[in-house]
Amino acid sequence: MQRAEFDVTGIGNAIVDVIAHADDAFVTDNGIDKGAMNLIDAERAESLYAKMGPGIEMSGGSAGNTMAGIASLGGKGAYIGKVRDDQLGGVFRHDIRAIGVRFDTAAATDGPPTARCLILVTPDAQRSMNTYLGACVELGPEDVDTDLIEASQVTYLEGYLWDPPRAKEAFVKAAWTAHKVGRKVSLSLSDAFCVDRHRESFQDLVKSHVDILFANESEILSLYEVTTFRQAVELVKGHCEIAVLTRSEKGAVVVAGDQFIEVPAQPIDKLVDTTGAGDLFAAGFLHGYTQGKSHADSARIGAIAAAEIISHIGARPEVTLADLVKARGV
Repeated sequence: MQRAEFDVTGIGNAIVDVIAHADDAFVTDNGIDKGAMNLIDAERAESLYAKMGPGIEMSGGSAGNTMAGIASLGGKGAYIGKVRDDQLGGVFRHDIRAIGVRFDTAAATDGPPTARCLILVTPDAQRSMNTYLGACVELGPEDVDTDLIEASQVTYLEGYLWDPPRAKEAFVKAAWTAHKVGRKVSLSLSDAFCVDRHRESFQDLVKSHVDILFANESEILSLYEVTTFRQAVELVKGHCEIAVLTRSEKGAVVVAGDQFIEVPAQPIDKLVDTTGAGDLFAAGFLHGYTQGKSHADSARIGAIAAAEIISHIGARPEVTLADLVKARGV
């Protein structure tokens, strides 16, 4: 097999995050499903944006956050996602390239504007996401750079992108391209509500196309419609090579064949904002994996990256993760 030029290429919804603090009353009064990702239309996006308090704007999107983590860890990453040729599209392109991630997907010249996610962070650090997908839904198989996929050790797919039909085609094309040349395919389940919407097709995707699965506890329980974590572990075992299951303060579990590896969560001083915790855990694990580290050490790197992200507002690292990992001796 030819040596990979990239460690990971992520495919996801190219979204600009707008993050603001809010109290529980604001979330309830505006009919927002707390702690979940709510899909909204353009009109709702405008009205909610107008009501929000002061916000921080930064490039986001689940796979985009993961790629930012890969770059901060010293890995070589690329990204495929659709933006419009508008102001927010320019913000997204500049931000992701500035951190060292290759991003060459052509911008749409017509159709809906660049996607944005209005994130409300409540005092308990829960984030309620209200996403207008905009140009994201325009991503199709023609946007999949097959040369890039073939040159990447792992292609990482964002579960949120399973909503638009043409993006499904893009996923399958990317997975088929990767496997054709002996590369790995990874998937993040993204959100329990997302799993609820697409349970059967997600199960099929995991069995047919995925080597490395990322999910949190509620997502994996939803995928298999079971009530206990142990039941979910038994079911996922035969469906993919590696399942990386995060459990918040209980740490994470890596299931690989008969291996069941438990890794504790990293201690933090204060929980500020859980946005991006799963994205950065995936970044840490994939970085370790592509550098040939053990599953246990890869998960430890994931825990370090996740701990950094939940200690401040926003889903992009504020310090160089490679330095943190080195300081922890992993």
